[in-house]
Amino acid sequence: MLTACSSIDGVGHNSASSRQIFSPYKYVRNNMASNQNQLIIGVTGKSTPLLDVIPKQLKTITLAFATGECGEENWDGLSGAVFAEANMPLLARKEINYIISTGGQAGSFTCSSDAGFKKFIERYHSAQLSGFDFDIEAGQTEEQINQLIQRIKLAQVAYPNLRFSFTLPTLAIVDKPALGAIGLTVMQAIKKAELHDYYINLMVMDYGVSSTDACVLGADARCDMGVSAIQAAMNLNRYFGVPFDHIELTPMIGGNDTEDEVFTLSDVATIKLFAKKNRLAGLHFWSLDRDTDCAPGPASPDCNTYGQAGLLGFTKAFLY
Repeated sequence: MLTACSSIDGVGHNSASSRQIFSPYKYVRNNMASNQNQLIIGVTGKSTPLLDVIPKQLKTITLAFATGECGEENWDGLSGAVFAEANMPLLARKEINYIISTGGQAGSFTCSSDAGFKKFIERYHSAQLSGFDFDIEAGQTEEQINQLIQRIKLAQVAYPNLRFSFTLPTLAIVDKPALGAIGLTVMQAIKKAELHDYYINLMVMDYGVSSTDACVLGADARCDMGVSAIQAAMNLNRYFGVPFDHIELTPMIGGNDTEDEVFTLSDVATIKLFAKKNRLAGLHFWSLDRDTDCAPGPASPDCNTYGQAGLLGFTKAFLY
């Protein structure tokens, strides 16, 4: 069984209602060469240690994605043990808080034992560990989701200062739940398990073809990405009873996978205002690796396909 540990400094779930997290995602394996295991970013035009590039005002990052079975997880083939040893001490020394994110679009994360989950948590444990994010998009069965939630229930007791969030895909249809099958499965499992003090992080991105069956349309008949993000949060609050101070939003900066969906600097201002007014738990974006300009076009893992923000322009817009 998981056993209790001492209190961890940083952003914990007991204080999250009064403190909003801003934590952009870093795709761990992007720009990481096969012969080194430290966090690297390429937004300046060359591969540079992440901690040498991010603004000093950025205090928290979300690291994506750990996949596989807890305790034996990996980061796109890099073992969790190797990754943690190479990076957790560096983050701790720089006093950068971090969230460990699992799963994602191309992978899944499972946890069938308490011992495995404890091993997983302890591997990334430091004073700067804020918590864990479970990005559930595909791959997990209902039974595996139920198992994961049971592990989280025990971990909340053993690690009372850590926060636990579920990242779910969503549409943004006016006055409809719009979570989709996997989101409904997760919400039902949470309710069945009577899990408390969790956070739902909505992926407010990639709605597909612009239509009122997917998003809120702007005057140009395209998805209004800022207003759609707000609508998704309102739907989660209304139909699932999740309070705003336990809702987080994650847009995809610049061009989305659907080319006519573009999240702009104006959209940053829109959701920041809503988040402040309604005291949302957190704002994130996908991803730091994309926070540099390039020409509009298909979404790229290395730049924003927006071209009007400047180097780390979205990060700075969220921060200031």
